Amino acid sequence: MIKPTAPPDGCLRVMAAIALFPWAAIAGADDSPWLYSVTGNPANVDTPTRGLIVMQGGGTDVDENYVRMAEFGGGGDFVVLRASGADEYNDYIYDLCKCDSVETIVFRDRTASDDERVLEIIRNAEALFIAGGDQSRYVRFWQGTPVQAAIHHVAARPAPIGGTSAGMAIMGEFVYSAFGPASLSSEAALGNPYHEDVTLARDFLRLPHLGHVITDQHLQERDRIGRTAVLMARLLADGWSEDVRAIAADRETALHIDPATGEARVFATAEHETPYVYMLRATTKPAVCAPDTPLTFRDIHVRRLGPGDRFDVGRWSGDDGITYRLHAENGKMTSSRHSMY
Repeated sequence: MIKPTAPPDGCLRVMAAIALFPWAAIAGADDSPWLYSVTGNPANVDTPTRGLIVMQGGGTDVDENYVRMAEFGGGGDFVVLRASGADEYNDYIYDLCKCDSVETIVFRDRTASDDERVLEIIRNAEALFIAGGDQSRYVRFWQGTPVQAAIHHVAARPAPIGGTSAGMAIMGEFVYSAFGPASLSSEAALGNPYHEDVTLARDFLRLPHLGHVITDQHLQERDRIGRTAVLMARLLADGWSEDVRAIAADRETALHIDPATGEARVFATAEHETPYVYMLRATTKPAVCAPDTPLTFRDIHVRRLGPGDRFDVGRWSGDDGITYRLHAENGKMTSSRHSMY
């Protein structure tokens, strides 16, 4: 959720200046596989960039995400990728960051991911942000297409890469792909780790320090800590990894990672009541992880971080925050402290 309200009718606003570029006429085509909007200078610029990875757990946007991404992007072209919605981010980011431009691409189907004009916009980005929505669309539209390579191109420059909610969901090596008929709940997952809504993907994005990592979002708000535990259990039980890590974030809370060093720091909106990021790790396979059987999975190590706290993602260690352990016993979560969170 971004701070400004959406424009009437959810339409995309396209600056008159963009008419200088004939290919931009696609923005108004009803049958186009993608929509495009730009605020600011429609011409490409090339500015010095530094790497940054930004992951937010959804909800009202953390201003610092965009301020730092624009700074690390040298004030160049800030590109937003979506698979639903419109261009609400354009004015918000442009007014906040004063970058050269903010561009939004809305993917409407998979064919857009082979369009050279789309790929050019992504590759030319000095900062790239993936909006919330439905991560299954990102996986379906982008996996196995040149968009993957274009995103990796931006990360390798290096330049800032960020995402919120569904955008954060696709940033780890492993992804809860949301291919099931409903959004996965902790209750359903803990009762049956092979429930039809437990869907996983891999070989999508490979970003620095996010190997062996799966992410989760809206954690306390939607009581998803049990869901996160089940996703980790499945990765171990199915042999996808022997050292599973999860980065789970509450709404209105973000983790910023320096891809060069692995150093991470937490940012959150002011006065948010649950401004936490959870760094989870497990190296022992679950005792019981079978279809139609409640999960038993012990010794999940947790470090909960708050605003300003730091953590070394590369070494998966740090002194800030609090530590505890989680266990799932016959489908019920228990904690070594008074709370799961």
